[in-house]
Amino acid sequence: SLLTIMCYDRYVSICKPLHYETLLGSRACAHMAAAAWASAFLNAFMHTANTFSLPLCHGNALGQFFCEIPQILKLSCSKSYLREFGLIAFSACLVCGCLAFIFFSYVQIFRAVLRIPSEQGRHKAFSTCLPHLAVVSLFVSAVIFAHLKPPSISSPSLDLSVSVLYLVVSPALNPLIYSLRNQEIKDALRKMMTVSFQKH
Repeated sequence: SLLTIMCYDRYVSICKPLHYETLLGSRACAHMAAAAWASAFLNAFMHTANTFSLPLCHGNALGQFFCEIPQILKLSCSKSYLREFGLIAFSACLVCGCLAFIFFSYVQIFRAVLRIPSEQGRHKAFSTCLPHLAVVSLFVSAVIFAHLKPPSISSPSLDLSVSVLYLVVSPALNPLIYSLRNQEIKDALRKMMTVSFQKH
């Protein structure tokens, strides 16, 4: 996934800075992005094809705006959703592989950061990594909660909130974090705020 690629970017920039151009050149980035998009498309296609084939025994009206797998499974017949659970288990294995890679990368990153002699250098490295780690944690915890929460605590508003967390908030945070680390964007925001304060 793109979160894994971003983690690898941080790993190379902190642990192997002299090899950054070699390991993360434009060709390598294009291959990794293509692999992430292809795997996401394949995963989405398998789930979509399977959910369209499920017989619905409880009508076809979803209780929320997002047409998600847990919501569709609530409408399906009692035993017809077992195939979908198999696909979810397959997806979970792939996600666990990505999470293991992210965990291993961050262990190496933190070991390298703690060896940096200057406190300012350690602070700069941590400020680069921790926002990404927070986004990964938010995304993973929201997905796990959405798919594994007990039915007794399910409600339309809770389901919608969790869906927004991992479908809208998490993907929007990564570009925002990258943008706020860009000095030119920071300067432009500062100028905009200064102009707006002067007008008022």
